[in-house]
Amino acid sequence: MSKIWFDLVTPKSILFFKPMILNLQNRGLEILITTRGGEGYKETIELLKLHDLEFTNIGNFGGSCLLSKFKASLDRQFHFMEFIANEDIDRLVCLSSVDASRVAFGLGIPIMNFYDIPLSDCKEDFKKALPQARLTIPLATKMFKPFVVPDEIFLRFSLEREQIFDYKFIDPLIWLKDFKPDFEYVKNIYLQYNINLNKPTIVIREEEYKSSYVDKKYPFLYDALEEIQQKSGANVIIIPRYESEYLKKEFPFAYVIEEKIEIQHLLAFAHLFIGGGGTLNSEACFLGTPTISTRSFISHYDKYQIDKGVMVWINNKNELIDKSLEMLNMRNDEKIKGFLSEMEVDIEKLCDSILA
Repeated sequence: MSKIWFDLVTPKSILFFKPMILNLQNRGLEILITTRGGEGYKETIELLKLHDLEFTNIGNFGGSCLLSKFKASLDRQFHFMEFIANEDIDRLVCLSSVDASRVAFGLGIPIMNFYDIPLSDCKEDFKKALPQARLTIPLATKMFKPFVVPDEIFLRFSLEREQIFDYKFIDPLIWLKDFKPDFEYVKNIYLQYNINLNKPTIVIREEEYKSSYVDKKYPFLYDALEEIQQKSGANVIIIPRYESEYLKKEFPFAYVIEEKIEIQHLLAFAHLFIGGGGTLNSEACFLGTPTISTRSFISHYDKYQIDKGVMVWINNKNELIDKSLEMLNMRNDEKIKGFLSEMEVDIEKLCDSILA
């Protein structure tokens, strides 16, 4: 029997595709999952284990240096070429995986590409096209994207309109629509790290500064944390993006989560979330938690959330401190109900489109 190949190279891709993987398995289809992991980047492997998904680890992240990234990518493609050539693959499904897309294209395997952030821009400035977009979108057999990203962007990447498939939600809703926050789960984390349950909690997530689509590590979030903690009296919990040791040394007043957890429970009961990424920002928004984005750019789905008033964007230290104190514990539960009612998740339809 031929297999549906999923290359899951980010934590988000695991959460996003898990409902589709389960749906396809329930249809009797065989699934092959690959990932990458190595020193300094183990999130995907830990999350796949947490969600009890079988996988094959091929290649590694490559670090922050462009030369090492490029070498790791070429090495991974070489190993993919040998590995996939011996598998009976019907099609590839991925969130703009460069390595898997290049190999699938070279081996004549149809590519089902999903992508919500082709540009580091909320307009259509192609000078800000992400490297992953340039290297994957033109290779796609079918291109799936959320309704907030204009079709015109993908048409400019040389696709035909009939190759572009919209879905009516922003990505994290696919795994949050049936999510039930569990405070007992959060209490266990608090007990493990000796965190005071009677204080408000601010959860922090760094920007993915080692990624090829981020210019550099911007300091203002790190510079603001101690003053935010002192003025608010809150617990500050940091979810590391990469290594945790330097964070523990630099921020001795904060709690640095060192193992992989189901962070959605923590986000749901946080009094404020400050995030430099995209996925956790959206998750916090959707769970009604007051959310500040410190990302170095605004994507299309960021702008949609900002325009709807469920997230604010800040890019300097003083404003971040002031806004954090203002927004602490100002939940968006009522506002988010209307926001989410405008979206619809149809996993059956997505899987039908993948297989058609």
